[in-house]
Amino acid sequence: MTERQDLRPLVDQALSGSREALVALVEAVQDDVYNLALRMLGDPSEAEDAVQEILIKVVTKLDSFRAESSVRTWVYQVAANHLLNARASPRRRELSFDEVAANLEEARRIGASLEPVEQAALVDEVKLHCTHGMLLCLDRDQRLAFILGDILDLPGEQAAAILEVAPAAYRQRLSRARAAMTGFLQSQCGLANPAAPCRCRRIAPAAVASGQIGPGKLRFATHAARRAHSLRDEVDELIDAVELYRRHPDYAAPERLVKQLRQDLGRAS
Repeated sequence: MTERQDLRPLVDQALSGSREALVALVEAVQDDVYNLALRMLGDPSEAEDAVQEILIKVVTKLDSFRAESSVRTWVYQVAANHLLNARASPRRRELSFDEVAANLEEARRIGASLEPVEQAALVDEVKLHCTHGMLLCLDRDQRLAFILGDILDLPGEQAAAILEVAPAAYRQRLSRARAAMTGFLQSQCGLANPAAPCRCRRIAPAAVASGQIGPGKLRFATHAARRAHSLRDEVDELIDAVELYRRHPDYAAPERLVKQLRQDLGRAS
């Protein structure tokens, strides 16, 4: 991702006491931070909580920014450190690829005896819910490298700087994450490999029957996005994990989060 606008003037103005510049800075980076947090945590509500904490750190540590890197790189560093060190949520248990494969097999078995799900939004929710969940099978270091390099498409040198590791160490971490994710998808996911056993429509009935998703429980399919992409239900050619995840939407921070941040910054002025 390139520096879409030069944020250094906003940093300088904010450090000089401009509340308007501080608000503008936060608004300029909030979607980037939210996209990173959502992919790392796999849950929109947890991501919102994390973004609030991260952006408070950005504001309170702003005077520690040094011009050796771009502002966005520094913000990502703050976010990455927070997400790597945050305590795991008691609401969510990170699974292994083997456990996810077993869960998908059981969902296909149950779904075969249920009525098909015809609503496109519910099938889309299954696609996004499942692929977000797969990310949680990677350990935090590999997950973060995969998200930065292959989902957010950051240059390798920038991603290494964010992780504060040597470029060679970052490339090794990313390679291992790609291999693990691609291997699982090729063996399980029909979006990545037409010969794989799993199809979103096959597991959607079980997900609806269990209450995991439903018309009133669309956490991803109806999420506001900066840019939408298409996760096809059927594919004509093999695709790898990188292409699959780049077809996810680029999410926008929820408006309620944006409003809360503005209020918080206003009270702090």
